[in-house]
Amino acid sequence: MDVNFIVQHIPQYVDAAFLTLRLATIGIFLSLLLGLFCSLLIYFKIPVGRQICSLYIELSRNTPLLVQLFFLYFGLPKIGVFISSEACAIIGLTFLGGSYMAEAFRSGLNAVETSQIESGLSIGLTRLQLIRYVILPQALATSIPPLCANFIFLIKETSVFSAVALADLMYVAKDLIGLYYKTDEALLMLVIAYLIILLPISLLASFVERQVRYAGFGN
Repeated sequence: MDVNFIVQHIPQYVDAAFLTLRLATIGIFLSLLLGLFCSLLIYFKIPVGRQICSLYIELSRNTPLLVQLFFLYFGLPKIGVFISSEACAIIGLTFLGGSYMAEAFRSGLNAVETSQIESGLSIGLTRLQLIRYVILPQALATSIPPLCANFIFLIKETSVFSAVALADLMYVAKDLIGLYYKTDEALLMLVIAYLIILLPISLLASFVERQVRYAGFGN
């Protein structure tokens, strides 16, 4: 194990980690919005919108992120549409993550008891007020465990961003292996980098889940 090699190339992994986190944060935030929007359309059985969202969820969940990135980065230019590498990564992660977030939100929405909705209607709440004050708070509390699992899943999925020429963690590792044949060192730093990113998120997610469970939400 070449310790000098590891120390020398730590800055490259740090830069790649920040890039990975930035793109993952944007993609996850947008996927949350998309997932919530789709889940509400399905939950309230909005005509046309419900069918479109269901089709999108099936398409997204049954195609790998790598294929989606290839379509965006290599396929669209064939018809004159050019998108930057970072935009492809964000769009691809949002497209994939939105379907998983929608399913997580939908499970939370379905867990809201009918009596809660009927009580809200009986006191004169409008549909928007019902969603804001009755349905969403309970649904979000129930959805926290699957949402946290989706956060971790999507961050790990960023490992395919290197396929569209983004200098993420996987790209740096493969580049160092190709240039210096330091496979063990490059992969060790890759594993450590992902652990540094994912372990705190995993611990925080577990803490939040316990707090929600102890508070009595989602039951």
